[in-house]
Amino acid sequence: MESEVSNEKNSGSSLLIPGAIIAAGALVALAVIYSGSGGAGPVSSKKTETPPAASENSPPVSGNIADDDPSLGNPEAPVVVVEFSDFQCPFCGRFFQIVEPRLINDYVKTGKVRFVYRDFAFLGPESTWAAAAANCANEQGKFWEYHNYLFEHQNGENQGAFSQNNLKIFAKTLDLETAKFNSCLDSGKYESEIAKDAADGRAIGVSATPTTFVNGVQVTGAVPYEQIKAIIEAELAKANK
Repeated sequence: MESEVSNEKNSGSSLLIPGAIIAAGALVALAVIYSGSGGAGPVSSKKTETPPAASENSPPVSGNIADDDPSLGNPEAPVVVVEFSDFQCPFCGRFFQIVEPRLINDYVKTGKVRFVYRDFAFLGPESTWAAAAANCANEQGKFWEYHNYLFEHQNGENQGAFSQNNLKIFAKTLDLETAKFNSCLDSGKYESEIAKDAADGRAIGVSATPTTFVNGVQVTGAVPYEQIKAIIEAELAKANK
């Protein structure tokens, strides 16, 4: 049960970008977004109110962006939407709450879109643990239930919300086979898979979360649903020609 969740803390590796020093030594604070820097670690603010700027100006990315990661919808759908995400990222939480339900209802359930989730776990150890836990849940056919539960229980970065103990409690709450889940999580077996997702993301221009690809068209940031919908409609129109 949720009331069982412990309050244990885990140290993170979140860094605050310093403000630029200008003439006369005046200090000007720089805006901070949730962004990754070459995979070397998180570059983020704990309390960021402005979402990453949206961008869809780059040429479409080709190749198998989806890889073999968890997906929803028709495997033969004409449009594939791939989200690179971090379970601790608040803007990814916003995407989950606002964009994802409408995307699933309007396009995934109608067979027009396949939605793929890929990890871009860069905000600290609890991001990696949460991603590993979701992969362990996937072994028991409950990736999406666990994915949803994680986003519904975000509570800051590396403050203990996604401690390994809590992740095991979540599995119990979702009626997973706990012995199998706990063994999977303790083994660290998905560390290389999570690292591969991040490396694949960086290779195609992912530097912030959430970053979404719609048939290879990149959209960076917590954008309105209508923006993604417009790209999907354009891709569907191409497919119907």
